[in-house]
Amino acid sequence: MSLAIALAGNPNSGKTTLFNELTGARQHVGNYPGVTVEKKQGNCQSEAGHFNVVDLPGTYSLTAYSLEEVVARDYLVNETPSMIVNIVDASNLERNLYLSIQFMEMGVPVCVALNMMDVAKKRGICIDIEKLSQLLNVPVVPMVARSGEGKEELLSTIATAIAGKEDKGTAPLKISYGSDIDAALDEMEIIIVSDNFLTRTYPARWTALKYLENDKQIIADGKKENAGVASLLQSIVGKVSRHLDLTLDTHPEGMIADQRYGFINSVLKQNVVTYALDPNRLQQSDKIDKIVTNRFVGPVIMVAILMGLYHFTFTYGQIPMGWFETFFGWLGTAAEGALPDGLLKSLVVSGIIDGVGGVMGFVPLIMFMFLGVSFLEDSGYLARMAFMLDRVFRIFGLHGSSVMAFIVSGGIAGGCAVPGVMATRTLKSPRERLATLLTVPFMNCGAKLPVYALLVAAFFSENKALVMLVITLISWTGALLVARLLRSTLIKGEATPFVMELPPYRLPTFRGLLIHTWERTRAYMKKAGTVILGISILLWAMMTFPGLDIAVKEQFELKRDDITQGVTGTILEEIETSETGALSGKALALKQALVQIDQNEAQAGLKNSFAGRIGVGLEGISKFAGFDWRTNIALVGGFAAKEVVVSTLGTAYSLGEVDIEETASLSQRLRAAPGWGPLTAFSLMIFTIFYAPCFVTVVCIAKEAGSWKWAAFSVIFNTALAFGLSVTVYQVGSLIVS
Repeated sequence: MSLAIALAGNPNSGKTTLFNELTGARQHVGNYPGVTVEKKQGNCQSEAGHFNVVDLPGTYSLTAYSLEEVVARDYLVNETPSMIVNIVDASNLERNLYLSIQFMEMGVPVCVALNMMDVAKKRGICIDIEKLSQLLNVPVVPMVARSGEGKEELLSTIATAIAGKEDKGTAPLKISYGSDIDAALDEMEIIIVSDNFLTRTYPARWTALKYLENDKQIIADGKKENAGVASLLQSIVGKVSRHLDLTLDTHPEGMIADQRYGFINSVLKQNVVTYALDPNRLQQSDKIDKIVTNRFVGPVIMVAILMGLYHFTFTYGQIPMGWFETFFGWLGTAAEGALPDGLLKSLVVSGIIDGVGGVMGFVPLIMFMFLGVSFLEDSGYLARMAFMLDRVFRIFGLHGSSVMAFIVSGGIAGGCAVPGVMATRTLKSPRERLATLLTVPFMNCGAKLPVYALLVAAFFSENKALVMLVITLISWTGALLVARLLRSTLIKGEATPFVMELPPYRLPTFRGLLIHTWERTRAYMKKAGTVILGISILLWAMMTFPGLDIAVKEQFELKRDDITQGVTGTILEEIETSETGALSGKALALKQALVQIDQNEAQAGLKNSFAGRIGVGLEGISKFAGFDWRTNIALVGGFAAKEVVVSTLGTAYSLGEVDIEETASLSQRLRAAPGWGPLTAFSLMIFTIFYAPCFVTVVCIAKEAGSWKWAAFSVIFNTALAFGLSVTVYQVGSLIVS
C-alpha cells in the first residue's frame, strides 16, 4: 500500500532538496488542474514502506495571498494526504514554525522535518528535539536533506505516525488570540457549526479565523455557500475590527499573527533552543555577503560570475556539441544516400534532420548552461543577484520581486518566459505586475540560446563569452528601459516596498545539480522532438510547395542542355565518377556551371514556395535591418517558438544550397552564404532579443493580464521595437564599416 505524503515549507527551507533525495529520478513534473503552478510528484521506496510524495509550492502562510498558497491549501483540503511533512529550517525556527502552527490549526496530520541541523550546529544553536515534539504534540525529526542524513528515520516516523493517527485522528490546535478575538471566534464558530457552513471542507474554527484574516478565497467560497451566513460572519469581523482599531490601533489579521508568534516564542523559551555561541554574531554567509552584495564590488563580481558561466559553457560544451553536429551530418548523408530523390527524401533530410537536428545539436550547450545556472541557484547566489538588482529595479519603477521573474525567464540564460510571466503573481501591485510580465519576454530564454549560439559560433568564435555577456546586458538594459517607459506613460503608479530572505550559502549536492540539469534539458529535448518537429515539417511544406511551374523547370533543363551540348561522353562520365579536385580543367568548368544552374533552380523553387513568397514580400522592409528573405521566413516561424529560427534556417539553407557538403554545419553554411557577416548576425541577435514573444507566452500574458489587448500590445510593440533597434544597429554599423 502506498502512503501519500506532501512536502511543505517556506522557500529556501530545503524542501526541493528533500524531495530530490526521497524520489531521485522517480519523479515527474506537471501542473495542478486548472492552474499553471508546477506540480512535482515522485515515488519513494524504503524499509518503512512505499510513499507517493508531492512537493507543494513553497509558501510562508496558508492565507490566500498568492496562487501558490491557494494551491498548497487546496491540495491539503481536496486530496487529504496521509501526512504533511513540514520542512523547517533549524537555524531559523521562529519564522519557519509559523507555517507549522497553521497546519496544526487546520487539523491536518503534521510531521516536522527539522532540516539543516548542520547549519544550526555551526551557528551554535542547540535544539531539544524531544521537548519540541512534546510541546507541539507532533513528531519532530532532525535531518540534513542535502546529504540524506535522517531520511530513513523520517520515513519510519511518518509511517508510525500515520498508523497511530488512523485510530484517534488529529485534533486542531487552539491558540488564544486575546479576549476580543477569542469571543468573536466562539460566536462565529457556533454560527458556522449550526448552519453547516463550509464544514464539509474546513474545520469551523479555522473558517472563522480565515474570515478574521480577510482571506479572499474563503470569503468568496462563503458567499457561494450561503450569502446570509457569510454576511453575518463579516458583520462580526467588522465589529471586532473597529473595536481593535479604536482600542489597540491594530486589526485582527495583525493580532492573529502576533499571537501565533507569541505561541511559538513560548514554546522555544522552555529551554527548547539554547545557544553555545553568541546568536548576534555575524555568520559565515553574512561575512561573504559583506563583499558579494557590496554596493560597488557586488556588481563587478556578478558580471565576472556571468562571464565565467558563459566561458565555462562554450569552452566545455563545444566538444560534445561537435559530436552532435557530426552525428546529424552523418545521419543526413546516410539518409541522402539511402532514400531515392523525391519529396520523402527532401522531408527527411531538409525538413527533419536539418531542421530538428539544428536545434538538437545545441543540447550539450544548453545542458552546460543549465548546469551552471543550477549551481548558482542551489548555492544561494541567485537570491543575492535579486537583492542587488532590487536597487536598480526601483529606479525603473519595478518591484524587487520582479527580479526573480526576470531570472526565471532566463535573466542569466536558459529559463523560459512562460514561468517568468507566471512568477509575476507574487507581485501585489497590479501596475508593477503588468510592467513586469510585459518585459520578462526580453530575457534570454532557453529558446533564444540556440539562435545566439549559432550566430556566435559562426561569426564571433574568438570572443564567444564576451559576446554572450554583451547580449545578456543588452536584454536586461532594454527590459528596464521599456519598463521605465511603460511606468511613466501607460502604467503609472507608486512603487511598493520589497522584502526578501537571503538563504545561507550552501555547496550544492552533485545529485541535486544532476536532477535540476536533467529536468531542464529533458524539457528542451522534448520540445525539440515534438513542437519543433511539427513546426519544422509544416515550414518544410511551406518552403517546398507549390514548387516551380513546368515551364520554368523546362527552362532550367534547356540551360543544362545548352551547356552540355557538344560535350563528349568522356567528360560527362568523368564528372559523374570523379571527385572535384581530380577533374580536368574542362570537366571542372562544366561541373561548376551545372552546379550554378542547380543552385539557381533550388533558389527559384524556394522563392516560389508559400514561405518564400512571404519572405520575399517582407524583404523590401527587412533589408534595412540586413535580413534577406530566408531570414524573414525563419523569423516568422520564430513567432511560434524561438528555436524554430534555427531549424528554419537549417531547412532553408539545405533546400536552397546545393554547393555545400551535406555534412557541413549550419554555422559553416551561414559563413559561406552571401549577405551574411558579423554585422548581420549581431542585428539578428538584437531582433531576436526584443521581438514578439512566442505564441505560448502571448497566451500566458493575455491570461495573466486579464485582457488580450495587452498580449496584442506585447506582439506589436516588441516587434516594432526590435525592428527599429536592428535597423539602427545595421545602418550605423554599415556606415562605420564602410
